[in-house]
Amino acid sequence: MAGVEMRFELRGIEGTLSHGPSGAVLRTVPPRDNGGDGSSFSPTDLLGASLASCALTTMALLAAKEGLTFGDASATVVKDMVGPPRRVGELTVELRMPHGVPAAQRPRLEEIGRGCPVARSLHPDVNVPMTFRWPD
Repeated sequence: MAGVEMRFELRGIEGTLSHGPSGAVLRTVPPRDNGGDGSSFSPTDLLGASLASCALTTMALLAAKEGLTFGDASATVVKDMVGPPRRVGELTVELRMPHGVPAAQRPRLEEIGRGCPVARSLHPDVNVPMTFRWPD
């Protein structure tokens, strides 16, 4: 597999993260509780956002591969810091799932979401409660 190059430039405490293949850019700043102004994602916020997007994207890819309907979905992540040393202690994830997914397919999709590449890359000390909200 080929690697994906990303670049990070820091000016003061504000950073710019660039995605090599697409040229997309994200701005980062430290959170208020760690000396920043909280005006954008912090590096640890990106960890939570990465987890939520990975879980839903992985589920949608599996559904497409298996010919299942997988419509619009969304997620909310709450990041809790612990320390010292300062680190992410918990990422609480709530996934609001799409309509039309057969009940029999849901457990498999949830398993895939819980085991997405980002989730598998997290240190085992990070608690990751993940809740799936399926429409009635």
